Amino acid sequence: MNRLLLTLGALAIAGCNSEPEVEATNASIEEVAAEVREAGGSAMIVRPGLWQSTAELESIDVPGMPPAAAEQIKKTMASAVSGHKSCLTAEQVQKPSEDFFAGQNSNCRYDRFSMKNGRMSGVMRCAQQGGSQLIEFDGSYSPDEYQMRMASTVEGAAGPGGPMKMVMRMSSKRIGDCTPGSDAAAN
Repeated sequence: MNRLLLTLGALAIAGCNSEPEVEATNASIEEVAAEVREAGGSAMIVRPGLWQSTAELESIDVPGMPPAAAEQIKKTMASAVSGHKSCLTAEQVQKPSEDFFAGQNSNCRYDRFSMKNGRMSGVMRCAQQGGSQLIEFDGSYSPDEYQMRMASTVEGAAGPGGPMKMVMRMSSKRIGDCTPGSDAAAN
């Protein structure tokens, strides 16, 4: 989850001297990765360095889940992600791999993806064992920070009661250069 937060957010950060634009529909993770690289090449670099991320679970809805359990999940997620630090190397930001765009799940496709004018949004569908996940995201970015809101719906594997729905807000900020040992949280 931590890698996904930084990954989605890192997509939103453009290089200082360019304003890349990427629009894609019905595209694979690989196609979006290629379009992002082509849009700015080395000018569209996620700034390497040490990044600190936070996330807040706004809501979670699992049919049949008691409200107290939902609150406990919110608290657990908040403590797990709050203040998470990751070191992004120059190599990672110059040539992002496809897993940079979808985390560990290679069974994803974008219904749409847009990155321009300091905004990033999209809809991504991922096939999962026994079900599927729909992720909608929208946010703003600058070279050293971003804010994003994500809504996720998991169907099938969530259980017979219906789909699991979750909404979260996340932010990340570049807090400096990587130092020896600071990359322990990366990846």
